Amino acid sequence: MTRTATVERTTSESSIKLSIDLDGNGESTISTGVGFYDHMLTALSKHSLIDMSIEATGDVHVDGHHVVEDTAIGLGQALKSALGDKYGIARFGDAIVPLDEALAQCVVDISGRAYAQCLGEPEAQTYARIGGSGVPYVGSMTHHVVEALAANAMMCIHLTVLSGRDPHHIAEAQYKALARALRAAIAPDHRLSGIPSTKGTL
Repeated sequence: MTRTATVERTTSESSIKLSIDLDGNGESTISTGVGFYDHMLTALSKHSLIDMSIEATGDVHVDGHHVVEDTAIGLGQALKSALGDKYGIARFGDAIVPLDEALAQCVVDISGRAYAQCLGEPEAQTYARIGGSGVPYVGSMTHHVVEALAANAMMCIHLTVLSGRDPHHIAEAQYKALARALRAAIAPDHRLSGIPSTKGTL
């Protein structure tokens, strides 16, 4: 059984087309118009081993908010579709990832219930504008991305910044921790026969 999905989503604010393969090698082609977000999604793909093809356009002349959040919505929908009935997956994943002075922890439960909690970001992260020339990525968007993923993939995500000073390092540690936790949670557990829940469904 292939664990792949394609999602197309168009609103008055953005147009998203993406495909994923949960059993990939972490290869990606990413274009959202927000350079730092492309960098983070590339890291998410690389460290989760989920192949991703994402093409997104939107009203980045306003700011990057809509295209960033709408891409995360589409990615969450694709994850839910690709996971199917979740037969034989590990279900839980956790990771602690450093990037120089920054340290982030992520815990994931592919539970069939949507919940997101993001803690520990320094106040300055909320207002940080990260990126070079072009459309910046605002630090507060990481929380929105996690909420959109959790709501649309129907999973529980706890993402905590344990330490950090540089906004780029903090965000990158967050995305890489999310990636490694997802990698563990979606992995097949060959000792498991059935759905990883006492209820028999997720």
